[in-house]
Amino acid sequence: MTPPMNVAYDDIVRVWREADDIPSIQHAWLFDHLMPIGGDLDGPIFEGWTLLAALAAQTSRLRLGLMVTSNRFRPPAVLAKIATTVDIVSGGRLEFGIGAGSRPSVPIARREYVAHGLPYHDSAHAVGSLAEACTIARRLWTEDAPFDFDGAYHHLDGAFGNPKPVQRPGPPIVIGGRSTATLRVVAEHADIWNIPGGDIADATARSAMLDQFCTDIGRDPAAITRSMFLPVSYDHPKTTRAAVTEALDAGFAHIVLGLSTPYADGVAQWVAEEIIGAHAATG
Repeated sequence: MTPPMNVAYDDIVRVWREADDIPSIQHAWLFDHLMPIGGDLDGPIFEGWTLLAALAAQTSRLRLGLMVTSNRFRPPAVLAKIATTVDIVSGGRLEFGIGAGSRPSVPIARREYVAHGLPYHDSAHAVGSLAEACTIARRLWTEDAPFDFDGAYHHLDGAFGNPKPVQRPGPPIVIGGRSTATLRVVAEHADIWNIPGGDIADATARSAMLDQFCTDIGRDPAAITRSMFLPVSYDHPKTTRAAVTEALDAGFAHIVLGLSTPYADGVAQWVAEEIIGAHAATG
């Protein structure tokens, strides 16, 4: 993952193009914020989906997505159209990352809502809206005739998606989050579930909770890939490798390695050698 804040566009393009040529790096990610959440809080930041489309056009192999889209930023039917466009631009490589949006406990992230005139509803509203958004996206990607949708949070008349995504029945849905309410949405809608690393015991417990929610609705828990975000330490790669081992041993097979700026020349190759390759050699 290359957070697109306090960094130049050319530097992100350089890293993604390099990663695109390294087979051991299978996927690449941006995040979805409208103002920086670290470093210079008044520094530059790029809109995630616009940048993702540009990077999709300049790569050919990497799976790609936003880790994860804030469902609070864009109406779900509009977001589904944006995602379809990126899937087509990428030739069918999009992973549709989505979540409820910034938590109330992160005031540095909440400021972007009021700064852009966006409403910030409570957590129950955010999670309910997320569930409906996933349903709406799937229907727009798959249904061959216009439909109406009358939900508790979203209302559509004559909704229709054309063209359809390259991937059928649509891009994999990646839901990020750790709350109990969000995990219920994950059980129903996600192909991949992502959680930040840092507390492996908590992540493992929440994975077990997700298993139970899947069982409750008759879904095979194994149908949902477990994903974990882990920050990369340039100074202490051994620490990062240990975190990767811990995550894999806990059943999190999809690892997102977070890079911090500035990006040195050859940083993707360094990750491939010092984190991925070195881990494989010792694992």
